[in-house]
Amino acid sequence: MSKNPVYDVVVVGNGVLGLSLALKLVRRKLRVALVGESHRPWAASTAAGAMLGSFGEVTSTLLKSKYGRLKHDLAVRATGLWNDWLNELEDNLSVSDIRAADGTFVIHNTIGYSKIDDDNFEAIRESLKEYGEPFEDMNPSDIHWLDPESGSRPIKAVYIPNEHAVNTARLLRKLEESFISLGGTLISEAGVRIERNNGRVEALVLHSGERLISDHIVIAAGVKSQTLLDTVPDVAARIPRLVSGYGVSALVSTMDGTTPNSVIRTPNRAFACGLHILPRSRGEVYVGATNIISPRAVDSPMLEDVVFLLECAYRQVRRDLSKGRVSRLQVGNRPVSLDGFPLIGETDLSGLWMMTGTFRDGLTLSPYLSREMAKLICGEPADWDLELFKPVRQPIQPFSREEVISETVAHTLATGYESGWRIPVGWHNQIEYNLRTEYEKFANDLDPVYTPPSNLLDASSKDLIVLKMLSKYYMAAKQN
Repeated sequence: MSKNPVYDVVVVGNGVLGLSLALKLVRRKLRVALVGESHRPWAASTAAGAMLGSFGEVTSTLLKSKYGRLKHDLAVRATGLWNDWLNELEDNLSVSDIRAADGTFVIHNTIGYSKIDDDNFEAIRESLKEYGEPFEDMNPSDIHWLDPESGSRPIKAVYIPNEHAVNTARLLRKLEESFISLGGTLISEAGVRIERNNGRVEALVLHSGERLISDHIVIAAGVKSQTLLDTVPDVAARIPRLVSGYGVSALVSTMDGTTPNSVIRTPNRAFACGLHILPRSRGEVYVGATNIISPRAVDSPMLEDVVFLLECAYRQVRRDLSKGRVSRLQVGNRPVSLDGFPLIGETDLSGLWMMTGTFRDGLTLSPYLSREMAKLICGEPADWDLELFKPVRQPIQPFSREEVISETVAHTLATGYESGWRIPVGWHNQIEYNLRTEYEKFANDLDPVYTPPSNLLDASSKDLIVLKMLSKYYMAAKQN
């Protein structure tokens, strides 16, 4: 590589979003560099179950605001692109099939909190109807491979035939191979600093000190995007900061060597993405996933999260998983912005772009977002509604403080129920009242105007670093 090489576009981040965008750009005959350490530390996609679940991820809260409905609609748009996206990879490279599951079963059991689980299950069904998406109401006893404990058995289920899953490791490998085969430059190194000149981005400085010259630099490095963005602090101050939605997943070898054919999952609940199990390889299943907001990327799991996840799996989905062997534990760091919505588009530093903050949806959205971002970078019109998620913005506030607090209380209670707590009849109301009182006081003390989304309100009440991030963010927002 020549000293200070020049590229049309430099993409920072070699997870699924960065790889997909780099591939789209190199297919346009652009000179593209993709920057990221080969082992992808702190990435979300390497630990993902890779469910293509635009409908399985629906919650009643998501559909109550224009921002949430747009997020859902983007996922539906993306899901419609996946077959062609995978077929292009397979046709070009003659690769093995990277599809990992045939359809999705969403089960509704009695483990969670009724105010969340009932509403979210019905929200999934109503959204399927609204979009005309095929689905089938199922008797849970007819679902192949499902064998929960009696006390955790599902009471309802729905089958979504077009919501599949992919093998993440194979997908990442094939995206990378395709990018290189078409002339892309892969740089297995970390980017450490953005340089600018006369109000425009000029170069990315690598850890080695080498400078990659480009007037288009895209930050798509997940939660670690924040570190690079902070090297242009005046720009960073006008953009919602990123924290980690840290999650644990596991690969489990089954006792009898069998796997389900489809994804088996619950609706989203308890601040997380719902319990889900899907086939990964012969005799092995993927079990996911927890979600905990952390101010920093996490590289190893906490024991209590591992125990909770695995116990949920064999109690709620299949009893004999308790006799299986854990072949691997995985940690992923989902990028979460402080207002809970993606950061998509150009910043107010000309030529500096962001494509992150997608939380649990990055992999699902990757064919769509990479297509639209490639259009924008090339000066072409893209879908107009992505403008709602431009990086430089006032905090998105889709709900009133009272609504956020109510949701936070509900999800906190759901955490207790899914953890198997037992409380005397009548205590529920007292616990709910006390939680509401505490969250109200905390939110009022945090800021008189802005209220973070429920998962961040809960996290900031327990973590001083997250609390300080939010306070600083809101102060800066009022000054702009």
